[in-house]
Amino acid sequence: MVPKNQKSGFTLIELLIVVVVIGILATIAIPKFSSMRKKSYIAAVTSDLKSTASQQEVYLSDNNTYAATTTAMDQTLTDAVTVTINESDGRGWAATATHSGLSGQQCGIYYGSASASNGSPATQPGTVACN
Repeated sequence: MVPKNQKSGFTLIELLIVVVVIGILATIAIPKFSSMRKKSYIAAVTSDLKSTASQQEVYLSDNNTYAATTTAMDQTLTDAVTVTINESDGRGWAATATHSGLSGQQCGIYYGSASASNGSPATQPGTVACN
């Protein structure tokens, strides 16, 4: 039995230790979370560019030329991703893509006779590359 004049609860030291432990866990978790979020944005951009490549081939078989815009292909893009087709004709195409969550970064792809500079940073035809 506990005497009536004795109070139960946590001491100030115990509470401070809990706060410090939570702070240490937060300093470890937040950078990991940011890194994973950036990777997911790049994955979304890469996926949309690969989808663009597939859609371009379908468009070519129907129209004997590559599409000049994603709208012409009736392509649905991931939210916050912007794909820009920089060059297109019957012999090749080049595109770049960005995500609103990635400042200063872009991915690119080119195919056929299109200029690699229009699909920068891609360096090999048909391969998505990001900077």
